[in-house]
Amino acid sequence: MSNLDVASPQSAKQTIVAVDDDTTIVHLCATVLEQAGFSVLPATNSSEALKICKNHPGPIHLLLADLVMPPPEFSFASGDNEFPNVHGHELAVRALRMRKDLRVILMSGNIDQDLAGYGIRRGDLPFLPKPFEHQALVALVRQTLYAPPPSIESLTTSQPGMPEVGDGWVD
Repeated sequence: MSNLDVASPQSAKQTIVAVDDDTTIVHLCATVLEQAGFSVLPATNSSEALKICKNHPGPIHLLLADLVMPPPEFSFASGDNEFPNVHGHELAVRALRMRKDLRVILMSGNIDQDLAGYGIRRGDLPFLPKPFEHQALVALVRQTLYAPPPSIESLTTSQPGMPEVGDGWVD
């Protein structure tokens, strides 16, 4: 998809996967974004979001993901699960491997120190702190859709003191 497709008001609705373990947040994001003219595919965990990314027949333009989404049960990474429950940053990496043109916004109500305690980083991806204003959500989504998609390399480069991507909890 070219930047003209994203920028053109006559283009088809852009599709967004909104994922958060709090169903209230998913519903709020879907309502606000649909009122702004977007199509929203809701997900309540990363496993569901990854299934949507793999199986949705049309384009997906943006992933809006909570950073801290605890899995239903704590377990260590296993390579044979195609749709694991992972935190938002790892979800972004996995979704980008499926859809190279995907844009990503991460959101969280946690401060960076709390995220680091979970072994989660937000990196250079666009970030929406919770709670947020409806207008701030829509503005950041539009701004992110105009930007080029992130590269997987930029997301998988480790930072000092942080675990490598893929070392996070998954099932």
